[in-house]
Amino acid sequence: MADMTDLARRTCVVIPALNESLRIREVVEGALAHCPNVLVIDDGSDDGTSDCVRDLPIVLLRHEQRQGKGASLREGFAEALRRGFDGVLTMDGDGQHHADDIPRLLEAAHLHPGALIIGSRLRKRAQQPAHRHLANDFGDWGISWGCGYRICDTQSGQRFYPANVCALDDVPGEDFVFEAQILISAARALGVRVVSVPIESRYQGPGAAAQFRKSHFRPLRDLWRITSHVTAQIVRYGNVITEYRRTRAHPPVIHDPTGEFAAPGSPLQSLQERP
Repeated sequence: MADMTDLARRTCVVIPALNESLRIREVVEGALAHCPNVLVIDDGSDDGTSDCVRDLPIVLLRHEQRQGKGASLREGFAEALRRGFDGVLTMDGDGQHHADDIPRLLEAAHLHPGALIIGSRLRKRAQQPAHRHLANDFGDWGISWGCGYRICDTQSGQRFYPANVCALDDVPGEDFVFEAQILISAARALGVRVVSVPIESRYQGPGAAAQFRKSHFRPLRDLWRITSHVTAQIVRYGNVITEYRRTRAHPPVIHDPTGEFAAPGSPLQSLQERP
């Protein structure tokens, strides 16, 4: 417990936000309950997002004009490193990530030093809209190929980045492309492995426990941007078929003490058996 508390103190929660007045205060207060260091980057919101959290004990940075999620994350990483933190835990500002999952991601980071930890939306996947499910599966296939090993939920924004990944220079790509590329850069440039922690899928819809604003992710537009970018990376690294075979030979690493996603018939086993 002491180690986990120390890791929380050495971690900065970075929350990029664009027009998140609906849920941002709830998100920030939830993060503060588990980590005393929270940094919000308001990316040119025009709905009063900054005003919703200005009185909280956080660092608040604001862009006068929208620069994109990639720029917000780069700025958050740089500020966290400048302040001497050992790692960054990212969350989206729309409330789709449970702050109560923060200790589970930090536990995985503690047990897998140097790894990049992803909160993978494996639980209650039936709540995920079909088009998002298909887009995520396709993205996982391509981005994993770029990394050289398989990853669960490459498009989740709830992640723990160790400091050396935050410090990577010249990671190309903007918006959601940046989050794909930084996985590839971490794997290729630093030899970092990705570890997934099962979290719950939370989406707006009938019977949902909470309401969310409309996602900024546009499946056709953003999946095309991600796919074209990642394809260029795969081709640039060369030995395309050999790399594909190597990728398929390295299944996802899942940190799941409950054993739910390692048991016969589990979603993880099904994922590992995909061609």
